[in-house]
Amino acid sequence: MPIIYNKNVDEHSVLAIWKIEETEAEMLAGLQLKQHELDIISSLNNGKRLLHWLSTRLLLRTMLNTKEYIDCQFDEDGKPYLTNFDYQISLSHSYDYAAVMISKKHAVGVDIELIKHKIKSIRHKFLSDVELAQKQIGDNIDGLYVAWCAKEAIYKWHGKKGLEFKRDIHIKPFKLKNEGNLNALVALPSGTKELTVNYFRTKDGYMLGYVVHSA
Repeated sequence: MPIIYNKNVDEHSVLAIWKIEETEAEMLAGLQLKQHELDIISSLNNGKRLLHWLSTRLLLRTMLNTKEYIDCQFDEDGKPYLTNFDYQISLSHSYDYAAVMISKKHAVGVDIELIKHKIKSIRHKFLSDVELAQKQIGDNIDGLYVAWCAKEAIYKWHGKKGLEFKRDIHIKPFKLKNEGNLNALVALPSGTKELTVNYFRTKDGYMLGYVVHSA
């Protein structure tokens, strides 16, 4: 399970991506698990869902570089958190990859997606007409995935239910590149906030977006 990308986003925050090449047994051998986690594993059966669950935990263990038990829980809004380590975290996975962000100081959000043409059929569900009118988004598969990953990363960064992609997160015009950033206006209960989202496209057709910002 090689780390193919590892970046210190700032002095407090790290992003890493792992290519999933191991079997379930190989990943299980690298983890410390308690009964509630074994129950989750048994409910996932075999296949990609289980590999994704195992891979994010193994990548998290690798990034924290610890032999201690890591207690990764989810709150009532579905946001992951660690009970016994002072880090904020975000997890994502898609097909052959797992992505994890950790930060000592900031809230973080990460999303990785395999690029597929079918996103065109759902673009109106997560983008406003104003966003779709932007030439780098409207009919551009990569641009649509940049927008999706950016909104998903922001949603995970916020970590609370009720934030709607189309209504509450607006992507400002940006220059589409293989690696770049964009700004988004986010309507939060506390008021509108502008966030910067970084993104990049991998050589094998995945898009990743991530955001780091004080909550």
